[in-house]
Amino acid sequence: MKRNLINPARARFGAALAGVLLIVAAAPGSAQAPAQPPAVEPASCQTVRLSDVGWTDVTSTTAVFASLLRQLGYQPQITVLSVPVTFASMKNRDIDIFLGNWMPAQDGDRRPYVADGSVEVIRANLVNAKYTLAVPAYTYAAGLHDFADISRFGPQLNRTIYGIEPGNDGNRHILQIIKQNEFGLGKFKLIESSEQGMLAEVERATNARRPIVFLAWDPHPMNMRFDLRYLTGGDATFGPNYGAATIYTTTRAGYGQQCPNLGRLLRNLQFTLRGESEMMNAILNLHQQPEVAAAAWLRGHGALVAQWLEGVRSFDGRPALLAIQGDAGPAPGHRFEGWITAHKIPLGDAMAVAIEYVKTHGMGFFNAVAGGIRGSVNGVTAALVAIPAALLIAAFTALAWLLRRSWKLALFVALALLFIMNQGYWLATLETLSLVLVAAILSTLIGVPIGIAAAHRPRLFSALRPILDLMQTLPTFVYLIPTLVLFGLGVVPGLISTIIFALPAPIRLTHLGISSVPQALREAGEAFGATPLQLLWKVELPSAASTIIAGITQCIMLSLSMVVIAALVGAGGLGVPVVRALNTVQVGMGFEAGFAIVLLAIILDRMSRPADKGRA
Repeated sequence: MKRNLINPARARFGAALAGVLLIVAAAPGSAQAPAQPPAVEPASCQTVRLSDVGWTDVTSTTAVFASLLRQLGYQPQITVLSVPVTFASMKNRDIDIFLGNWMPAQDGDRRPYVADGSVEVIRANLVNAKYTLAVPAYTYAAGLHDFADISRFGPQLNRTIYGIEPGNDGNRHILQIIKQNEFGLGKFKLIESSEQGMLAEVERATNARRPIVFLAWDPHPMNMRFDLRYLTGGDATFGPNYGAATIYTTTRAGYGQQCPNLGRLLRNLQFTLRGESEMMNAILNLHQQPEVAAAAWLRGHGALVAQWLEGVRSFDGRPALLAIQGDAGPAPGHRFEGWITAHKIPLGDAMAVAIEYVKTHGMGFFNAVAGGIRGSVNGVTAALVAIPAALLIAAFTALAWLLRRSWKLALFVALALLFIMNQGYWLATLETLSLVLVAAILSTLIGVPIGIAAAHRPRLFSALRPILDLMQTLPTFVYLIPTLVLFGLGVVPGLISTIIFALPAPIRLTHLGISSVPQALREAGEAFGATPLQLLWKVELPSAASTIIAGITQCIMLSLSMVVIAALVGAGGLGVPVVRALNTVQVGMGFEAGFAIVLLAIILDRMSRPADKGRA
């Protein structure tokens, strides 16, 4: 009986509960959770690794794409690499996306990776570009219209062509032309530096209406900044129609399948010549940071961005366009940082204005200084080159013996120089040696007197100390920027930057040596009636000689350490093959040039250091 009473109760309760659940389920805003957007991509796709090869057009497009990715919830990481390193890194799966594959110029770089399936070509993101040699309009008017005309203007051009970073595909084309003596250019040389370094030299040549031949491409603000003309005749090297180029988006193999949402975005992504020129103008002429210029450009091109985002979602699964439109701006925790950044102290702008003022009003002085320095280094190089190699090696060997009285060192010097010659770096070694010798001599002539004065005047040394600290701690690349603007490409900015970096060593050690002279020696000199000048020459300098020589040795080593950095502004020497090897992933060339630098450093160190007491 009890069982019959319980069952109807349970039945009524179940029916009531079912009814409530049906009502709740049918009601708007019911307890049923709304369907979550499906996962678009795995978590590994949130970090997107991009390569920027340092050209302003590639920097612009990469910055725009990265800014768009941030708004979609991704985390882009941009790494500055050369073109060959970019493709090698995609093969190693260290880089995901490259937006700057200029074709056909980069065909030699890209072909083996496409052939082995390690790199995929997604689509062309820009068409109707161009990339070849160009000249200013006044040089074109003088008759330099074609690649075949360049050799006829050899003396006016100083038999020089200006390129961009070592290892770049355009530079390699020019080097191949020179190597094979095409168009009679076998005696020409290529000055390799960077995009902005080359354009700084173009500006100097244009201001002086001096002929110049250089790498040029479109899109780029250089086409608006300078009245230039592209040369004909380079079809076999750079391609027809002035090196007509198409820029492709490439990824590491399988990236589009692993990250389909990003793959869809990359397939939609396409730029225009005008759009890229606008972004590059903001970076180069308005001096905006790439990320700032990119964000502003995206805000002003909503219709194009909407096309890019068709069928694309944010990382959390929302429609991409809605996610961007619904972005409320920076999180509260970043507002203070944003306010501080928006009220930036114009230090960089002030320095740029100061450098521009100095350049405008002191060009005659800087040209005179550049001419003197260039003549000194080129004169030393010419003298070394004029001496037969065998005689020069014998002279260095004899000098090592005379300075150190060590047959082991003399034998090492001879074998080391022969090895450098065997590896094919003899001329580059002589160029480096010239740069180091001139830099060391000038640093010594400036540094030793300043060190002596600082030792005799403690207040002077106190004032000099922070300046010397700044000269040694400021990144050496910073020195290259103003010297490049003021003196142009070549050995001059490299030498001046080297002197700035190496000068503190002779100053500090000369100060230390003079300050460490025993007081008893000074008093003895004064007791014999020595004048201050006699005291300096007969007492202080002999006593401090070993310390001063150590400072000069350090100066030589510091000068040699700048050889690779100086190569970035066209200084030549052993730094060029090192940078070229780095940018083209040529391990063999890197080790060859590196060993040559090491051997030269050992030779200079052993021959210039103070004599070890108790040793031959």
